[in-house]
Amino acid sequence: MSAEHDHSTDTSDLARRLLQDHGVDPDKKGPSQASLLAALARERYELFMSDDGRPYGIPATGPNIALPLRGKAGLRSQLARIFTDAHHGTVPSQSALADAMTVLEGVASMANPRTPHLRVARHDDRIIVDLGTTDGRCIAIGPDGWQRLASSPVIFRRSGAMKPLPEPVRDGDGLARLRGLLNTTDEGFQLLAAWLVAAFVPDLPHPILAFRGEQGTGKSKGAAMVIGIIDPSGAPKRTAPRDLKSWAVQAFNSWAICLDNVSIVPDWLSDALCRAVTGDGIVDRALYTDDDVVVLEFRRVLAMTTIDAGALAGDLAERLLTIELQLIPDHKRREEAELDRAYTDAHPAILASLFDLLAQALKALPDVTLAERPRMADFARVLAAVDRVTGWHTLDSYRATAADAVADVLDGEPFAQAVVDLIDKSGPEGVTVTAAQLLEAVATPDKLPKKWPKDPTRAGGQLKRLAPALRTIGIEVDDSQRGPKPKKQRLYKLTASAERRCETAFLASPQASKPSVTCTNRGDASEEVSASPHSARGDAGTAEGDAGARTASPHGTRPDLQERQRGDAGTAGDAGMHHLSGATTPALRCTECEAPLADLLIATGETTHPGCDPALTVRS
Repeated sequence: MSAEHDHSTDTSDLARRLLQDHGVDPDKKGPSQASLLAALARERYELFMSDDGRPYGIPATGPNIALPLRGKAGLRSQLARIFTDAHHGTVPSQSALADAMTVLEGVASMANPRTPHLRVARHDDRIIVDLGTTDGRCIAIGPDGWQRLASSPVIFRRSGAMKPLPEPVRDGDGLARLRGLLNTTDEGFQLLAAWLVAAFVPDLPHPILAFRGEQGTGKSKGAAMVIGIIDPSGAPKRTAPRDLKSWAVQAFNSWAICLDNVSIVPDWLSDALCRAVTGDGIVDRALYTDDDVVVLEFRRVLAMTTIDAGALAGDLAERLLTIELQLIPDHKRREEAELDRAYTDAHPAILASLFDLLAQALKALPDVTLAERPRMADFARVLAAVDRVTGWHTLDSYRATAADAVADVLDGEPFAQAVVDLIDKSGPEGVTVTAAQLLEAVATPDKLPKKWPKDPTRAGGQLKRLAPALRTIGIEVDDSQRGPKPKKQRLYKLTASAERRCETAFLASPQASKPSVTCTNRGDASEEVSASPHSARGDAGTAEGDAGARTASPHGTRPDLQERQRGDAGTAGDAGMHHLSGATTPALRCTECEAPLADLLIATGETTHPGCDPALTVRS
């Protein structure tokens, strides 16, 4: 018993001597670990709340990088390390850390909210790109060029998904080196390069880059390289998320994200991708609470790879920028390790060339004005600025890919195809119907497709959703009118544009494959002209006529078309006329354009060509 007592006395004496050696009175109780931790944090960090209600701390001396109060790479772990170093290896307890964090969150809530950015940020007229290094180095790009900065003028935050960017180095033509790593056309590569330039501009919506091609075209590898140029990550390619919450976590922690091998896009993901392009905020329950929430706010640069993503929603299709990849012949296929080395070596030069091009585009941007603004107008202005300094035609390419994407959407919508067929068969006035009448008027398939509207309410809703895509192909949808009382049902007026009516009438001609006079191709008297619904070889009094012909004014005086259906000597044309029916006797003529009517139209009692508009018809 005496031996145990002597041992405990010796240990107590040793502890007292250690405390005295470090200036601590062993007989006086000192501040708690929680108090010491809170004091350390307030001394070494500037605490604040972000706009979305998350507490952060910025080192008083050091890189301008915001650390979240919680998390494995946050302020909590840093405080534990600092405390241990300052107290000769004494490790703070978990309860002390938790108590300190509670105090620090209260301190942060009293400061003015600030916005920590992820990877890129706007600062005055310059764009700041965080290189992701521990010392906080960054690149500043402005209209006069780009430069390296030792510290960022804006606050950045980091996430576990981020990896550092290499420091850009001017080493030849970086874009040419990137071109050698991707197997697309020159037009496709120029559009891709312009998209990469815009990806470093933080305050505009970016269309979703879609790599499309069959197996063996290098979609996944190409997408991984492109996303790695902007925002390197340990997982540059991600599988499609399972639900909205997992998607929000991914999007919140990466500036650029690629979804790989997308075979189908469910409705909820389609909506989430659209919101992420234009700016999104998702509310979630705060950690360890039942009645508090946090908001995940983000606007992201997105990419996907697909062979065929199925029937995309119209609003998603309008936000796509599609790059078609070509099949790589076996003798040109490269090993992945070789590609990785070439990409790693070229990355600094690629960044330098992109930053040079971005600086030139920023300088040209104030003078760029678009006569016609597409859906992604801000992005289109950047393309126009890139075109101005390079001589490329990326804006035209982007418009073409957007129109193709919308056309693909309509191809995958049976109800949309039925509406298009109905409008193409109607006259210049189109149709004005209720949703119920529209559902009855369209051609209904024997077996209803899955997305076919089952009642007038769904038909009206689906038509509203399809309206932007229909306008892209020249069909206007107006739902601003109401029917008579007492029902006052909503009326849908659907009309085809004059250009579309001209195109569809030409395609409906039995001899449409031959050269003909159309709205865009008038021909001359020396050419053989096929008798399409919008073209027939008339005499000099009605159109271009013989050797002395000139184009007739679309608003010229015409005979009374309501009283005369058969052509007479003034309209029957000369001996060189080709009749649709191939008959040698004068055929019945369209009451609008005076061109001969096809036998099929005559047999059905029609007196005009489908979609015929005399204001656009050119007669020869």
